Amino acid sequence: MKLFNTLTKRKEKFVPITPGEIKMYACGPTVYNFFHIGNARTFMVFDAMRRYFEYRGYKVTFIQNFTDIDDKIIQKAREEKVSSLEISEKYIEEYFKDAESLGIKKANLHPKVTENISEIIDFIKTLIEKGFAYEVSGDVYFDVSKFPDYGKLSRQSLKDLQSGARIEINEDKKNPLDFVLWKMAKPEEPSWESPWGLGRPGWHIECSAMAQKYLGATIDIHGGGGDLVFPHHENEIAQSEACTGQTFANYWLHVGYLNIDNKKMSKSLSNFFTPREIAEEFDLEALRLFMFSAHYRNPLNFSRELLTSAEHALERLYNAKNNLEYLLDGAIDKELSNEEKNVQESILSYKEKFVEVMDDDFNSADGIAVIFDLVKDINISITSNTSKELVKVAYDLLMELSGVIGLLNKEEDNLEQEIEDLIDQRQQARKDKNYKLADEIRDELKSKGIVLEDTPQGVKWKRE
Repeated sequence: MKLFNTLTKRKEKFVPITPGEIKMYACGPTVYNFFHIGNARTFMVFDAMRRYFEYRGYKVTFIQNFTDIDDKIIQKAREEKVSSLEISEKYIEEYFKDAESLGIKKANLHPKVTENISEIIDFIKTLIEKGFAYEVSGDVYFDVSKFPDYGKLSRQSLKDLQSGARIEINEDKKNPLDFVLWKMAKPEEPSWESPWGLGRPGWHIECSAMAQKYLGATIDIHGGGGDLVFPHHENEIAQSEACTGQTFANYWLHVGYLNIDNKKMSKSLSNFFTPREIAEEFDLEALRLFMFSAHYRNPLNFSRELLTSAEHALERLYNAKNNLEYLLDGAIDKELSNEEKNVQESILSYKEKFVEVMDDDFNSADGIAVIFDLVKDINISITSNTSKELVKVAYDLLMELSGVIGLLNKEEDNLEQEIEDLIDQRQQARKDKNYKLADEIRDELKSKGIVLEDTPQGVKWKRE
């Protein structure tokens, strides 16, 4: 297996610290609002990576944090005249609802900043003792000049970073790039006791402290959105490696932006959609398929037309699944013929093809292409005369490979209810003599692989 390491800017053979085990940390949301589908792309990618590592036999410990104290949370609390805790707890709950709707499994652990204040304080104390941090009037800063490798992730020198970065002028800092580890409390803001007085953690320190607490000094994989390379992940490396004297993460993985009109989707540009808004118009499983139709490192342009195409593609997968289930019900138990043995060999070969492309830096776009090639082969080779054993092999492999991407999760009962609802709508349209709508519904059902039959007992349906 090879992964593209942002730190080295090349694909590298993946070698875990402990054979058969992976320690993975991905930066989670700041919980002051619903997340948008640009955020969702990153959450989905690391969810699917974790699924794939487990599929390949690794024991994965996956940590994704919640930033539950932050300037934006405090501001939102003021606007709504509630506590910061109420805001963060509300949006953590909403995160899990939206994540579930997108097929994202819970991480092994979702630690919160506010639950790890003592570990963060101890981390900062170590940095001060080692000469990497300094305190000024209740604030504590990391001294980037003391860390010679600063800039190694973003591949920029201190001089380049200073000239290119938008840095708030602060006379308390020794260096404009020095970043805050501990913020002195402001009036009426949440705060905690510390050796430097009342205050709260800076943004970067929280991830270093939690990754170290739950995964150890050196982890296998650290990831997040591409916008986190600098300064967030750069600063994490500096403070973590300064604290422990060890490599913080062996592989750094970053997800490309989701764009609208070739501009990054973001709350600051107000050009974003939440999963809930998308769900009003589209199947969210189609959104998941759309997200994995491009390589995770590449930018992905969002449009309704592309989501509509993803819905049609998802229908093809469900048609294949449903047809195989239908065939399984009536298939005959008999020995495989020589021809069927060749078909089985051909079908099983898609597993090897899938693993080959997915092992190449998690190439989900090519992985999905393999699944559709499998479906094409199944549609040609599997018929009502095919033996039950071969139908089962085809069905199991389709579900296995799709499951790695997190697809084909809808229950059959839900699908049948959708079909029944459309049939009811068609019947009503016919009663209203709206034959155009009735024909459109029949065509829509046919596109889903459903054929209607008008009988004296009413409308019956079957799969093609």
